[in-house]
Amino acid sequence: MTTDIWAWVHDAHRQLSEAGHHRLAEAVYELPGHANEGRNDQLDAVFPEALAASRALGLPWVEVYLRHWRMQNLLNRRHQGEQALPEAVDLLEFAHREETAGCPQSVCVVQDLAICYARVDGPGFVPQRLEVLDETLARIEPGRACFDCLSREYADALEDGGRPAEALAHLDTAAARIQAAGERLSLHFHHRRASALQLLGRYQEVLEVLDTAERAERARGRELDESDVRWGALLRARALASLGRTEESLALLPSLEAAERHVDLRQTWTYTIEALVAADAWDNDLELGAALARWVGYLDGTGSHRPCVDLLLAAGRLALARGARTVALTLAATGERKLGQLQSTAGVAEEVAALRAAAEALPQPELPVPPAELLAHLAEAGASYETGADLLSVALERYRGEADGASELVRALSGVLSSLGHARAAADRLWQQLDADPGNQRLALALGSTLIEAGDGEGVRRLADRLAQAGNAPDAHWTRARWAAAEGRWAEVLEQCEAALVLVPERINTRRLAASAATRLGDHATAQRLYLELLEHALPAEGAPEGEEHRVVQESDLWQLITAATANRDWEVVRSTGALIGIEFDEPEGPVEEEWQLITLRATRTNGARADLPALRTGPATARVLPVLGEDLAFNHGDTVVFAPALLERPPAEDAPEEEKERWRPVFELLTLLDPAGYTTYWIDGGWPGDETWSTLREELNAAGHAVWVYSGDQYRITDPADEDATLPGVYAAVGAPPTVSAVEADALLHRLTGDWPHPLAWLDLARAAGTDLARHEDIVERYGL
Repeated sequence: MTTDIWAWVHDAHRQLSEAGHHRLAEAVYELPGHANEGRNDQLDAVFPEALAASRALGLPWVEVYLRHWRMQNLLNRRHQGEQALPEAVDLLEFAHREETAGCPQSVCVVQDLAICYARVDGPGFVPQRLEVLDETLARIEPGRACFDCLSREYADALEDGGRPAEALAHLDTAAARIQAAGERLSLHFHHRRASALQLLGRYQEVLEVLDTAERAERARGRELDESDVRWGALLRARALASLGRTEESLALLPSLEAAERHVDLRQTWTYTIEALVAADAWDNDLELGAALARWVGYLDGTGSHRPCVDLLLAAGRLALARGARTVALTLAATGERKLGQLQSTAGVAEEVAALRAAAEALPQPELPVPPAELLAHLAEAGASYETGADLLSVALERYRGEADGASELVRALSGVLSSLGHARAAADRLWQQLDADPGNQRLALALGSTLIEAGDGEGVRRLADRLAQAGNAPDAHWTRARWAAAEGRWAEVLEQCEAALVLVPERINTRRLAASAATRLGDHATAQRLYLELLEHALPAEGAPEGEEHRVVQESDLWQLITAATANRDWEVVRSTGALIGIEFDEPEGPVEEEWQLITLRATRTNGARADLPALRTGPATARVLPVLGEDLAFNHGDTVVFAPALLERPPAEDAPEEEKERWRPVFELLTLLDPAGYTTYWIDGGWPGDETWSTLREELNAAGHAVWVYSGDQYRITDPADEDATLPGVYAAVGAPPTVSAVEADALLHRLTGDWPHPLAWLDLARAAGTDLARHEDIVERYGL
């Protein structure tokens, strides 16, 4: 098969667009970018609709394509393993049916399965990976991009099998075949070669391979994207650390924050850090330990079993070096559990056992006070979490079998472990103690919080059922509601909270969560009712009992009430509640319509992408949208919208440069449309007339009630009809026509204002709406290459 996948994508996009299936056409173009760049939320928003459309239209090739790119995201950007395996197997079967076997992406599905096997247990699945890759490589030409991808996967399998020299030889043979076919090696191919060289201890060659590969990329006019730059820097940093060149390594190593954001970096980043810690070039501190523990927990949850064990062993070695006994034992326990999920435990079982033995050999600290006084002592002493964990573990040994004294210590230890990134282990301790002290409500609530933090949905359901069976229905509903909130199932959140409130009306946090869920659902009337009821049931601000502070009205409650009342146009409540916060309004009654400040509204496009829109704040929770927008947003210029009151981004620090402070605008989440202005958007495209002429156009359009918003920048160039090798500065902008102006009138106005420009503008959609001659605009589009 020799079909060019990207030529097929282009044709598929064109055919879908011409057939009127624009959203599916857009998804075909957008999905690979979302997948590769880790735009997970956007991919999750686009994929279900696109998949349903491809099935409804009977387009199996498109279905293979869409599912493959989603798998790439799940495997490479989210590092799913066993979670993704059923889909990977099903997709492989689907891609090799008679109606899909010719799809150019069907070969890529083999790569998906090989990667998924590697995520679950790379060494354990080496034979299966090599077999499926061997069969596929034998039937595709070296000139295909898939040959490059599958050759890399083959080398990866050999590396996991402890055969890095064979991996390097395989890559060299594949490179020769690819180049003989007239194709270039991908940058990712060189990255895989660097990995084999790293394992062979040929660190200087790693640096040379990366330098040569990146120079070649730039020589062919391809700038490296952010992901390529990150990976190149990380691979160099690891090689440099291995060479003992720690300062150079540190200068290149992506930050801890970068590894938090990009799951695919974490394994190599950790191995690099181990080398730097050994060279005393990186602090082996609590922050590092907590980050690694969180990453171990993440891989545990996604079913990426072998990477999870590899990472926890590295985290364990670092914990041993810190003398963190309880943390090291916790990691060893996780490793022992994970061994049962591997295909093969050869070698790794011995490493886990060695970790436990070394952890048990660490000295146990002496208790500075009797166990019953330990919690107060730790609070007063300000001990580190890892020290606290060790002391609490010793204290619990004294209370073995005594539920009364142990429950508070277990609750405290679980909180410490959760803070250190070990939520699953913390939950296990709480389960054990709850079995010993089944009526302890504080223990049960702590367990619920910990299970949610660990992402253990099955554990949450088990706990909720247990609470309900014990006659504690309110807490059962509360536990289910919080889990539903963590997963964004807002209708269920509201249902569970309201069921709890029927039983215990005075619960404040339950009412807060219910109101938040109602807001998410767009049910602002219910949200307002719940916030008003919250004010009725809240305790007085003065004299709230210890531990009951959450039952006092918070300022955030008042802001949320203002937001809900604004969406409901209940201006009396907006004004009376605003007065409680100290807001002074220009007018004593009626709708709030003032001019406060410029802000940014964060909205979501129809494709799931984020859009930050400039707006003028007109009240506590209202703003007027400024730009002229396209069909991918449900708002337009002049619309008054309601936003959530919580800042989405922090303001600049006090010591930030003044320029940064001046540029900063508060960012809020856009909730709902309040008053539409009724503008219709039409796009104009063509030659830039110069600043003065454009300013005149803007003024004339504004005077006629229109709005205009430029989307192009200085880099936008169009073809010069007089010289096809030359370009002209261009402008691409949106014109907003008010509801009082017809398309015919808007078309005539633009003709009058731009008709004498040396380089004309085209506005195809407006001409079509006006029913005027399209030939002029089509000619401009063709002559200027718009």
